[in-house]
Amino acid sequence: MDISDLITPEGVICPLKVTSKKQALQALARQAAKITDLDERVIFDTLLERERLGSTGVGNGIAIPHGRLAGLTALHGVFATLARPIHFDAVDDQPVDLMFLLLAPESAGADHLKALARVSRLLRDRAMCEKLRGADRPEGVYGLLTSHRASQAA
Repeated sequence: MDISDLITPEGVICPLKVTSKKQALQALARQAAKITDLDERVIFDTLLERERLGSTGVGNGIAIPHGRLAGLTALHGVFATLARPIHFDAVDDQPVDLMFLLLAPESAGADHLKALARVSRLLRDRAMCEKLRGADRPEGVYGLLTSHRASQAA
């Protein structure tokens, strides 16, 4: 599975100007609603429900909020670089400035887990994260995200 299977250029927000975890999740849900044609509130509520189980802030300034939704037929992603880091209750208690939202169909099963693993591998690459943090345009961020596989294969 490649990142380009999960995200389109419309799924990149750069920079996202928010001041709280709730605002960030709302903004990601809003963008995801445009891409998926699902209700923004349903997406937001799904994300909040997942956060209640434990923060999706995985450390090193990264969060990977995710959820399964009825009505989806494919995996969808939204990526955001935040203008300023926000408190996200991350496992390392560090603020978050890179977010990759992943939405999956309710029946996704292993595909959902494979996608989460793929996103996690991408964002564990410290050099990639620094490049993403330095990008100032959505087109550049999308290019970085989708070129990662090609650079790893070499």
